[in-house]
Amino acid sequence: MTPPRFADRLLSWFCAPHLREEVLGDLHERYALWAQQWGEARARRRYWREVLAYVRPSIIKRQSSEFPKPTNTDMLRNYLKIAFRNLARHKAYSLINIGGLATGMAVAMLIGLWIYDELSFNTYHKHYDRIAQVRSFEYGEQGVGVNSSVQFPLGTELKKNYKAYFKHIVMASWDIDNVLSAGDKKVSRKGLFMDADAPEMLTLKMLHGSRSGLTDPHAIMLSAATANALFGDADPINRLMKINNKLDVKVTGVYEDLPQNTHFHDLKFIAPFELWVSDNPWIQERAMNDWANHFLKIYAEINPDTDVETVSAAIKDAEIKNLANFKEEIKRKPEVFLLPMRDWHLHNYKRGVIDTAPLQQVWLIGIIGAFVLLLACINFINLSTARSEKRAKEVGIRKAVGSIRSQLINQFYSESFLVVIVAFLLAILLTVSSLSWFNELAAKQMVIPWSNLWFWLVSLGFIGLTGLLAGSYPALYLSSFQPVKVLKGTFRVGRFAAVPRKVLVVLQFTVSVTLIIGTIIIYRQIQYAKNRPVGYTRDGLLLVSMKSDDFYGKHEILRNELKQTGVVSEMAESMGRVTEVWSGNGGFSWKGKSPSLTDSFGTLVVTPEYGKTVGWQFVKGRDFSRDFTSDSSGMVINEAAAKYMGLKSPVGEAVSWKFQEMPLMNYKILGVIKDMVMESPYEPIFPTIFMIRAHGGTNWIHIKINPNTSASEALPKIEAVFKKLIPSAPFEYQFADQEYNLKFAAEERIGKLASFFAILAIFISCLGLFGLASYVAEQRTKEIGVRKVLGASVLNLWGLLSKDFVVLVIIAFGIATPIAWYFLSGWLQKYTYRTELSWWIFAVSGAGALVITLLTVSFQSIKAALVNPVKSLRSE
Repeated sequence: MTPPRFADRLLSWFCAPHLREEVLGDLHERYALWAQQWGEARARRRYWREVLAYVRPSIIKRQSSEFPKPTNTDMLRNYLKIAFRNLARHKAYSLINIGGLATGMAVAMLIGLWIYDELSFNTYHKHYDRIAQVRSFEYGEQGVGVNSSVQFPLGTELKKNYKAYFKHIVMASWDIDNVLSAGDKKVSRKGLFMDADAPEMLTLKMLHGSRSGLTDPHAIMLSAATANALFGDADPINRLMKINNKLDVKVTGVYEDLPQNTHFHDLKFIAPFELWVSDNPWIQERAMNDWANHFLKIYAEINPDTDVETVSAAIKDAEIKNLANFKEEIKRKPEVFLLPMRDWHLHNYKRGVIDTAPLQQVWLIGIIGAFVLLLACINFINLSTARSEKRAKEVGIRKAVGSIRSQLINQFYSESFLVVIVAFLLAILLTVSSLSWFNELAAKQMVIPWSNLWFWLVSLGFIGLTGLLAGSYPALYLSSFQPVKVLKGTFRVGRFAAVPRKVLVVLQFTVSVTLIIGTIIIYRQIQYAKNRPVGYTRDGLLLVSMKSDDFYGKHEILRNELKQTGVVSEMAESMGRVTEVWSGNGGFSWKGKSPSLTDSFGTLVVTPEYGKTVGWQFVKGRDFSRDFTSDSSGMVINEAAAKYMGLKSPVGEAVSWKFQEMPLMNYKILGVIKDMVMESPYEPIFPTIFMIRAHGGTNWIHIKINPNTSASEALPKIEAVFKKLIPSAPFEYQFADQEYNLKFAAEERIGKLASFFAILAIFISCLGLFGLASYVAEQRTKEIGVRKVLGASVLNLWGLLSKDFVVLVIIAFGIATPIAWYFLSGWLQKYTYRTELSWWIFAVSGAGALVITLLTVSFQSIKAALVNPVKSLRSE
């Protein structure tokens, strides 16, 4: 029976050299006597008590006489040195801890940048909080509608009678593609024709010229990228160019390209509004005083001494008081209001009510990011607390040699902060390296705001909070241990010490399973809408915008030339693409219509071959035909329109239409087609009427490629025809199927982000689970050795070590299921056309989480079960 070796070593460190052998000999004799009288266990405890009583005065004396009192800098240096040694000694633990935390931080940074980009939309414009768009509410039997396009005379009315409320009132055209040409260079760009106040209202940053450049009625202002495309590095000011090959203009200014997170990011040029009016005689002939024609936009900046709500209340009757001669318009009870620029992105209107979906997406992604970061922090806290229990003896020795509790607290906190700081630096590197990929995924142009003070304040705040949370348990709990109990071997952690860790693991997998279920539901909703019958044929359907006057008057020759190539089956023109309802009108009358009904239909002007080109499908009646001249007063309607009209046998029924100030027109319904999904695939079909071109222009060409010809073979031949017949415009096209797929862009983006974060959440959770499994296996090494000696198999031991984690995941699944069902059922309710929540989705998600857990834990479990019991029990 020998006394504790470490106690002898401790005594020899602090005992005077000439007394060392005498003191040790005396204590050894006394130890032998105690062992005979009381037994070895009690003798060891008494021995430790005597040693500690002897060395404590020596430590205090040596500290006071031989060693100067350390400074705070010395102490910090010592703490960091010990922390680095601990990290280097336990490499696997350090890698899991730092890697998981860095991943969570990087995700939080990316999501933080995304949320900041969303919330700062339109703040590029200096006075964005005072800029608004003029719109109008309409009240009818169908509910409340919102007009984003307004009438020309409303702009005149605001400028004349309400000017005192506004600093700027700007009338503008719709932003459509236009052909800009300078010499031999031609480009197609989106732009607006706007009043001269527009550059000042939008506070454009001028690179050349000034904001007053639109005062010249034949001027044009270009974005930097557009100016470079047309003029290269040469000075563009005062250079002459053309718009749509007919309007001669002079460059009077070049402004900085607008960022992606502004409503006007596609504003590649601005030309005078009066130039657009002069180029469209119909505006001067019938639209300048027509309160029934909604065809332009009005933007305004209110005066600094008022607010949007006050001005909206003041101008709400600006339209209705001028409608004495427009009885149909009076039925709609229009009410003018201002929609502030700060609400254009996240609080816009959809079908008469505020669309909360964009803001909900911001909240959703923000919550997901917060949870991913929480998972990383849970790993850090779990592993830190688990490892800290193995350092109880270290705490006992430090206290025995004179460390006070505050020093131990500082030691553990310094280690915690060191890990967080290293993880933060690694997270910065991960964020920088992945930002371009994330921008592509999220359709953004985000950059890390290195010069933004808030970025660094939030980062420092997070470092401080995470370091405190992870370091508090070892700092406050372990520093309170009594050294005698620890060093005597009588210290035991409480029976509930592992409960907090189990709760945190359950929380981790609750979040992970919820994200898995959410990802599956989003994917199913997108696929459900994609599989919805669209009512026409998208394959091989080419769309070409008629961007200049050179397209018009060439329909027949263009159609014949294209069909003669052999690669085109049919060609037609229409007002708007097949993937949109470009215009809407009321004023229709039919048999049985309620006098109080304020009707509203999508109205599309088409050429006779439109149906053959897009492949629409008839339910009743027939298509337009060139063989019947009477078809010029015929119309084709969709099923939604037939239902809206309440006509049981619509074919042959007469419909009259009073279009603005035009004479009353009479039509006959020729046929009813299946509903075509032209707007949102998640919403009901809008009642739509198709008419032969008679009272309006077309602006899109639809080309059906021969099914026996590949697109790569057909496109060069189609382009050659366009260059031959319309050389003034660049040949630019879109595929109908690609344009239709853009309708799913927002949902697909959310789905990809959710999938990405779900994968990261599972990865981080498994990383922590792997670390905890390693710790549990290490803790139970001797137990495993004893069980193997008594005959336990590897399978038995694997089940023993895995079952606790499996139970935790099952509990997490039980919590996640109702949470996911509640939130996802609410999310699906906003879609009229939606998938269902099936039980198997939850079952598959739970089973997947369970399999992932078993795979993660099994490595450590099997590894521990295969250890030779002789090695684990050799010290017993």
